[in-house]
Amino acid sequence: MTTTYAALLRGINVGGSRKVPMADLRTLLTGLGLDGVRTYLQSGQAVFSADRGDEESLAAEVASAIEKHFGFAVDVIVRDHAYLRAIADNCPFPAAELEPKQLHVTYFSAPVDADRFAEIDQAAHLPEEFRLGDRALYLYAPNGLGRSKLAEILSRPRLNKGLIATSRNWNTVLKLVEMTRD
Repeated sequence: MTTTYAALLRGINVGGSRKVPMADLRTLLTGLGLDGVRTYLQSGQAVFSADRGDEESLAAEVASAIEKHFGFAVDVIVRDHAYLRAIADNCPFPAAELEPKQLHVTYFSAPVDADRFAEIDQAAHLPEEFRLGDRALYLYAPNGLGRSKLAEILSRPRLNKGLIATSRNWNTVLKLVEMTRD
């Protein structure tokens, strides 16, 4: 059975380093035997179909190919359409009432529990808020991610130790749902 996936690449094409041209990424993924390869923006989203593997094995295969081809390691998370749709559908914030720049999702490579973030005093950061989902964290940042003190705290390496974590704004969350729809 063929499944459509999104690959989320962490930390590429930012500040002039770790450049991964999207045309080259499409060629690389097609060369791995993945079908219907498309990319979205320059910040590291690729959509493809595969009739083999699972999310973890495909992420490892894509990450290995990127490192061999471009000469540097890139963290990759792969998620299927059903998961991406569930993340959008289960948003704990009123997404339709917010500007897309105010809402972000951090995707994690594995489940996280509330204990990991217990030291954060959410009340001290209001009106910013976060909520946990299935291998994801939803962040409401009314002034945008660039000004968010809570986002800065949430991105600390010790909070994400042992995980791959990569964030996307709400527009990208919805676009990936659309692009992975069969």
